[in-house]
Amino acid sequence: MKKLTMVYKTFTSNFYLYASGRTRIRLIMLLLAFCWLLTGCGRVSHPTDAYNVAPEIKLKGHEIIIEYRGEPVFTGKVMTENGTFSVTRNIFQDGKALTGVVALTADGGSRLRLTGQAKASAESFPCQADRSDSGPVVVRHVSGLSRSRLNRAVYDRRNDWVLSVDSGPRVQVSPLEENPEGRIYAIEAYGSEIILRFRPAYYRLHRGLKYYEPRTYRLKQDSVAGWISWFAFYDRVTEADIVETAETMVEKLLPFGYNLLQIDDGYQRGEGLPELWLQANDKFPRGLSFLASYLKGKGLVPGLWTNVAFKQVDFIRAHPDWFVQDDSGQPGRGNWVEYSLDGSVEKALDEIVRPVYRTLRNQGWEYFKVDALRHLRYEGYNAHSGYFSRKKIDREKAFRRYVEVIREEIGPESYLLGCWGIRPELVGLLDGCRIGTDGFSYAGLAQFNSWNNVVWRNDPDHIQLDEERYRSLLVTSLTGSILLLTDKPAVYHSPAVEPARRAAPVLWTVPGQIFDVDPSRSSLISRVGEEVSGSGPRPFDAGLRPACDLWSLEIVRPFENWLVLGRTGESEKKIRFSDLGLDDQKEYFVFEFWSKQLVGSFNGGFEPGSLDPVYRSQCFIIRERLSHPQLLATSRHLTGGGPDLLDLRCEGDELSGKSQLTAEDPYDLYIYLTPGWNPGEIKVQGAQLESTRGQGSLRIVTLKSTTSGPVSWTIRFSRIP
Repeated sequence: MKKLTMVYKTFTSNFYLYASGRTRIRLIMLLLAFCWLLTGCGRVSHPTDAYNVAPEIKLKGHEIIIEYRGEPVFTGKVMTENGTFSVTRNIFQDGKALTGVVALTADGGSRLRLTGQAKASAESFPCQADRSDSGPVVVRHVSGLSRSRLNRAVYDRRNDWVLSVDSGPRVQVSPLEENPEGRIYAIEAYGSEIILRFRPAYYRLHRGLKYYEPRTYRLKQDSVAGWISWFAFYDRVTEADIVETAETMVEKLLPFGYNLLQIDDGYQRGEGLPELWLQANDKFPRGLSFLASYLKGKGLVPGLWTNVAFKQVDFIRAHPDWFVQDDSGQPGRGNWVEYSLDGSVEKALDEIVRPVYRTLRNQGWEYFKVDALRHLRYEGYNAHSGYFSRKKIDREKAFRRYVEVIREEIGPESYLLGCWGIRPELVGLLDGCRIGTDGFSYAGLAQFNSWNNVVWRNDPDHIQLDEERYRSLLVTSLTGSILLLTDKPAVYHSPAVEPARRAAPVLWTVPGQIFDVDPSRSSLISRVGEEVSGSGPRPFDAGLRPACDLWSLEIVRPFENWLVLGRTGESEKKIRFSDLGLDDQKEYFVFEFWSKQLVGSFNGGFEPGSLDPVYRSQCFIIRERLSHPQLLATSRHLTGGGPDLLDLRCEGDELSGKSQLTAEDPYDLYIYLTPGWNPGEIKVQGAQLESTRGQGSLRIVTLKSTTSGPVSWTIRFSRIP
């Protein structure tokens, strides 16, 4: 519209100078008609309507081309046993959601093979688009570009489309080419019938996230791991507590990837007026500017909690038009939010919201947790829907505008976490979302697995290093979610800190499934506009009861691919490699990380056994068995090398690699000694060789360095005559 206005102004300013009379009238009529057409015959289109376009499916003999917005997204060729096949093409519409379907059927009961290439953006990835009826329930995530045999689709995040092959035929999706401009995938399918399905505006319309416009925002890929004050100190937190915790973090946690320290409820003088947030209470005598500077000086990211409640009645009476009103014209009240600022009143936002976040950002705060958003929406806006109806204002847009202003003031580089519960109205504004109620639960990481690092990053809430710590840390890290600890500093001086050190940093992941493994919650998000109470989890918020106990993380690196499988329950007594997307014709080593034990080498699958009562979980590192000595795992991280293994190769009789060591942290290499090979000379550059020792068929090589940094190592082997 801005460009159209500029065209109009330029046109009118010139033709009035040079045209006159009847010519002028004709030109005006033409301009009005032109404007009418450009604006969709008088209707202003949603900016993403241009992306909800049906694909064009072209057939040229045995060649199939699927075009989207004038560009080919798939080009393929059909081969059959008897040379003949039938094709049907259809475009279906459900509401605004479009689906293009092409069905290929071999004639005479024969088989056909489809080979082709899909072209997508640099934000695309292979995945599963539809639920499988066979095999165990597994939540899949990927660090890198997936090679899994479970993939039957390509999802393009930047353009929000998915191309998939329906269940039935055998399918292989393989990355072929990757560059900053885009990615190309090979797609092969074999069967008597092959159905291709193309869905534009997938998350926005098929999944019901109308504010999902991925071209307008990029998700932050750095690890989000740190500490939050709430369960450690609640609202009794003091400046001294923060200083003590920061000192402990620098010593015990920062070297392992925990760099965020977020102060929660307890520092402010009240909730509402800007000065109540900006002038800390007496427990924080040196103020917020001091703490932000202090934390940065320690190498930590300063984070702060705020909320959207307003509680100053005298101010509300002096500015009644700034606040939501009930049916009697009085300020509307709601539990936990008290009074609700009207997000449609720009003056109110300018005076109440902007000063808080502008000042905090200028003080140096970089991570912002905004709480009570559900209460503003439910008790504030939904419960007083009549107020917005009378003003002829969309209450959802008013709610979104409130948070837009926060984002404008903190800037795109700051981290914005919405709290608590699922907030589909804020998609595109939030970097992360606390998806469930107070208290850690990993159930939501299966209920919203497809949202994680596509829509935003999931926050399962803070982890306490209690008897559940191994399990909680395992699932949070494997899914690439937000990982925040919340214990008193003394805990981090105890052995309880050990599994926390092995869970961070959190790798950047994308989901292996663009459907939710447990859809019982996400399927109800349309109810957010009808809720009038946020007193507890709503039916669409992340729940507390896990629906599965298998969590896989596929790790793809230029030098090696491997799989990490987390197991949090005993529902599956045998794990088949094919159910994990591995080649069932190959043999795999299975190494359990918590116990540091080699389970064995297996074909087809393995039996994981019972959960250890200490760990209450298992962390299996699964690598293909090779014909020479090989690395099975490292001790730095529960992924067995995910963030620390920088290179790995075997050439002749040498196994060599490069690793990122943490200062003063012993670094173990678990090497499998292939029968007929003996270890020989070990060379290390950048660290000390502490020891080597045998453990059955394993050789454990321990390195150590006084500083953090990359280390090169080489192990020479000799064959036994």
